[in-house]
Amino acid sequence: MPISVDFLPVGDSNGDAIIIKYGQGDNFYLQVVDGGYTQVGEEMIEHIESHYGKDIIIADMVVSHADNDHAKGLIPVFKHFRVANLWMNRPWLYANEVIDQFHGNFTVDGWIEYVRDEHEYLVELEVLARARGMEPKEVFRGAQIGPFHVLAPSRERYVALIPDLDKTPPPYKSETAGLGKGLFELARNVLDAIKETMDIETLDNNPPATSASNEASVVQLGLYDNKKILLTADVGPAGLTEAAEYAKARGFLGPPDMIQIPHQGSRRNVTPAVLNAWLGEPNGGNPRRGAALVMVGKNKTEHPRKKVKNAFIRRGYPVFVTRSTSWMHMPYGYDLRGSPMTAEPFSYDVEED
Repeated sequence: MPISVDFLPVGDSNGDAIIIKYGQGDNFYLQVVDGGYTQVGEEMIEHIESHYGKDIIIADMVVSHADNDHAKGLIPVFKHFRVANLWMNRPWLYANEVIDQFHGNFTVDGWIEYVRDEHEYLVELEVLARARGMEPKEVFRGAQIGPFHVLAPSRERYVALIPDLDKTPPPYKSETAGLGKGLFELARNVLDAIKETMDIETLDNNPPATSASNEASVVQLGLYDNKKILLTADVGPAGLTEAAEYAKARGFLGPPDMIQIPHQGSRRNVTPAVLNAWLGEPNGGNPRRGAALVMVGKNKTEHPRKKVKNAFIRRGYPVFVTRSTSWMHMPYGYDLRGSPMTAEPFSYDVEED
């Protein structure tokens, strides 16, 4: 049975906008994962109507995490099409489990009001869903969305991340957090570019942490017709490690046919160890094990980071980037559509910052 993944351009900024089709002939299903900002969502509507039909039902819509460049564009898509299932995590549902980590001037109801106000796009999707008699579904480890298995986050890790999310109030511990960070970052930024080869890797084994919001991203592994497709959104090393451990326990772990490079190829989101767990040890790019794709704003020339791109190439995953007005179509069993894809070259000079 065929499956395909469309990676849509995300405009001047960053974000994700992904459409998955699986099934045979006219009997196919669509899953939408994220929608970028509003304009990207409008373009996603045009794309779906042009390639899949105006009366299509979206089987599953997934909000990977609450960042605006992932969630906002899904609102026009939800309004325009029928959607069978909406999957998203809403931090306010767990207020009673985290309230003791915040200052005592917050009541549970006051905390919920604050957090809902900060998550206006999730709230709007919730309201739209309920108007159709639908309740959004939690999207935690162990859930299955069509042929996709949710590997991360676990419910426990998601709840533990809530106090540090960008859109929740500062918890008690935040008052002393971040001291000295500016000097550390400055020290890194003044370093000159360094050299890499297929045998020399400089990707950090212990990079500065990505945000808690990114680490809350949903990681999905599609298993369909002997193909493995790993979608990572903006997840970081902790989430990718949790996902690998769960995949191993379920017998799913192994080099995917296609992997999404998380968070526009940021150096904070992958490590050599987690890439080895998912992709295998470096093999000099030969044999090819699969393909790596990443969505980047057309003016974000600094992404993906060169050392991150090299790390995927080094493990047998040529890197393809959506950076312009074109879109990428990754088909397994379907005819190739869209713009031809050209892999990024290996970079021998890589940035340190």
